[in-house]
Amino acid sequence: MTRLVNRDRSLEELERDRWSAPSGGETRLMATVRELRRKPIGGLTVEDMRLLIRQDVGLAYLLPLALEVLRADPLAEGDMYEGDLLAAVLTRSAEVWSEFPDLGQEVRLIVSELAHVPPALKREIERFPAR
Repeated sequence: MTRLVNRDRSLEELERDRWSAPSGGETRLMATVRELRRKPIGGLTVEDMRLLIRQDVGLAYLLPLALEVLRADPLAEGDMYEGDLLAAVLTRSAEVWSEFPDLGQEVRLIVSELAHVPPALKREIERFPAR
């Protein structure tokens, strides 16, 4: 399933939620998340999506985009390891998958078609809540 979304828009624009500037110090991770929320979603890299998904940011928009990538390359890799985007998707909470059951079904299909499962992904696949 592909949701039609204007990929020239950022998460801030799509969610109509502009985060205010931090009042104090901000971790590098959160500064990166803040910056990526301003980037058009069509320009996000696999690593950008991996990082945002791991932080549960913009999931309504990013999970469908991530699944497009994973359909073409289930072991797509950001900066961490082979399959790190899939790992980010698989490790979202059961609540996320109850909100997006159609996407959970698609994740199961992608995982079921994997010919080789890297050791780093085996545990995440076994624990995937959308079974």
